[in-house]
Parts: sequence; C-alpha cells; structure tokens
Amino acid sequence: MQPIHELLNRIHWDAEFGKGEFELWFLDHVEAQLIKLPFHEITFIPGDHYFFHYLDEEGAGHSVPFHRIKAVYKNGELIWHREH
Repeated sequence: MQPIHELLNRIHWDAEFGKGEFELWFLDHVEAQLIKLPFHEITFIPGDHYFFHYLDEEGAGHSVPFHRIKAVYKNGELIWHREH
C-alpha cells in the first residue's frame, strides 16, 4: 500500500492525477466518528510532513495527523484505505 503522504503529494502536485474530486475520510476523536472532507478544503503547511489543516463550519482551525486518515476517495471511488 502506498504511504498516505505520498498519495497526498501526488494529488497536490501531479496535475493529471489531481484532476477530479477528492475526499479524505479521517477519524475525529472528539466526535468519535469518521469525518469526510473535500481535498480542496485542506491546507498543507510547508515543512510540516505529519499534519493537514482545515477550518470547520465555525471557522475554528484544526490540525489532523496523517495517521488518522482512514480513506481517500476520487470521484466517489475508494482509491486508498487504512484498516481500522
């Protein structure tokens, strides 16, 4: 299985592969459930190789470690997953 950081880099930097609608599904420990988030709503901070960042509906910022990503979908099709 491809490491998640390599897949995220490919989505971000490979213009051909990055075409489409991507969603990350990650485990939210506070809500105790999987959260799906469109790729275009996440931010990567240069030099940070372990987290992605996003703003929730209230505008609060969150940092999520890559190991909490459980699945990645492209155009509604599962392309990567991690066993729970």
